[in-house]
Amino acid sequence: MLSKILIANRGEIAVRVIRACRDLGITSVAVYSDLDRDSLHVRLADEAYALGGQTAAESYLDTAKILDVIERSGADAVHPGYGFFSENTDFARAITERGVTFIGPPPEAIEIMGDKVSSRRAAERAGVAGVPGTTEFLTSPDEVIAFGEEHGWPVAIKAAYGGGGRGMRVVRSADEAAAALESAQSEALKGFGRSECYVEKYLTWPRHVEMQVFADTHGNVVWVGERDCSAQRRHQKLIEESPAPRFPDEVRQAMGEAAVRVTRACGYVNAGTVEFLYQDGEFYFLEMNTRLQVEHPVTEMVTGIDLVAEQIRVASGEPLSFTQDDIVRRGHAIEVRINAEDPAGGRFLPSPGTITRLRPPQGFGVRWDGGYEAGDEVSQFYDNLVGKLICWGADRETAINRTIRALEELELVGPATTVPADLAILRHPDFRAGEHSTKWVEERLDLSGIEPAAPAADGDAGREPKVRRDVDVEVNGRRFGVTVWVPESQAAAAAPAGGPAVRPRPRRSSGASAAAAGSGQVAVPMQGTIVKVLVNEGDKVEEGQTVCVLEAMKMENNITADKTGTVKEVKVEAGQSVGSGDVVVVIE
Repeated sequence: MLSKILIANRGEIAVRVIRACRDLGITSVAVYSDLDRDSLHVRLADEAYALGGQTAAESYLDTAKILDVIERSGADAVHPGYGFFSENTDFARAITERGVTFIGPPPEAIEIMGDKVSSRRAAERAGVAGVPGTTEFLTSPDEVIAFGEEHGWPVAIKAAYGGGGRGMRVVRSADEAAAALESAQSEALKGFGRSECYVEKYLTWPRHVEMQVFADTHGNVVWVGERDCSAQRRHQKLIEESPAPRFPDEVRQAMGEAAVRVTRACGYVNAGTVEFLYQDGEFYFLEMNTRLQVEHPVTEMVTGIDLVAEQIRVASGEPLSFTQDDIVRRGHAIEVRINAEDPAGGRFLPSPGTITRLRPPQGFGVRWDGGYEAGDEVSQFYDNLVGKLICWGADRETAINRTIRALEELELVGPATTVPADLAILRHPDFRAGEHSTKWVEERLDLSGIEPAAPAADGDAGREPKVRRDVDVEVNGRRFGVTVWVPESQAAAAAPAGGPAVRPRPRRSSGASAAAAGSGQVAVPMQGTIVKVLVNEGDKVEEGQTVCVLEAMKMENNITADKTGTVKEVKVEAGQSVGSGDVVVVIE
């Protein structure tokens, strides 16, 4: 069995892996950025090492820094979690070439399945059909147009090396092709470090059903069960469940067998997920995620299998602890992702900020997988997942009712969250009847009654910010220079007489100061980074026209003119950081 595992990730998934390590008696090693110095995963790990930097690129996506920590810590394995390096072939090879175990598939399997174009080819070789699409990377908008003219509009441009809806754009006509391709490539590059995209037919009312698979180094491959992940916004999942509703068992068996064939076709080992689109009784191969999924707990709840512990055992060279016949699925489980987003009006705007109060629900059949506690800050620089609520019931109706009860009990004050939208989904007759699809939330669910979240009161302070102090210490007479991080109030109190006092950093508003609609003072609704400015001073603009693009929490958001007029002033430029309520463009 492995003895020391470095978790190359942060937040909820790092916490999940650390707990599995502790259950197995394995030492856990955390890594952290400057912003995550006091985060929950750092506090829980047996050891923790600083990476420095704030953004993911400066920390969790810096291969050299991760490799350095592996060397210094003596870790004999790395668990990548999901996101970041979890599906990065170069990172996996860099790990294995050093004799360190990568808790995931072989780099060759990631190479085949991490690229959605080559994965489609592999699935076709295994006799599993996909949605009609290209098997070559796009090089120009003309290829998108040609595909759309042949197969019909709309079509979907997708990032070849990504997932979670990032780098995906729906194109409804030839006129949209050029802008959509540019935007998809830009978002894919930022999110996954690769800009390659492909195009496929966009199904009109599909369900997203995925199959959990597991393979070991002894030739055993099984499918564990399916998950329905159709409740989505911006092509990112909100609610997942297992088993899938209104899903015939003969289709389940056929999909499971197809998933096993795809898994064998690429020489896969460890946990993986084969994703399908399901419509009108037919399923189509979509992609394979060569990692643990965010929604893996619903499978754990209905099977009783600890998937993370099984990952570690398989990576240690052990055979699977179960066979296909051993797997028994009992009851129904639902997972709700609690994201720091404001769903008012169906906009789902990122909502970073400090969590001033957090009390997860409890009770029979209720599980909370979180990455934050009260006082922690949900940063604009990372994914906005705060935690996951997973509820089990003897049947689907019980699971839905228990999830509603648990969401009503959840106390989470600070950032706006998706909870109001989650409740609207769970209470809706379409969802209860299993008649929703991947388009349902955005096209049919009425969220107009959800009001924007009120800003937290000024008195709801989070954990006190810390400041860096470099000090000299003596140990057994030997002098050392060390860095310590102390609360600002202590640093101020310790300042010498007449010396500079440390002043608290000003806190930005949570959006209450944003300009009123129609004023011409175009303000951003959340903190983030301007990635593109689309207007110049003197330009004529129409109300609703995009004036700039803001990136926050790995998502691009269009900032639009609030009235028709002439651009008087452009107050930002690409690459500039802005705060909630900052005015970016003035229109008169």
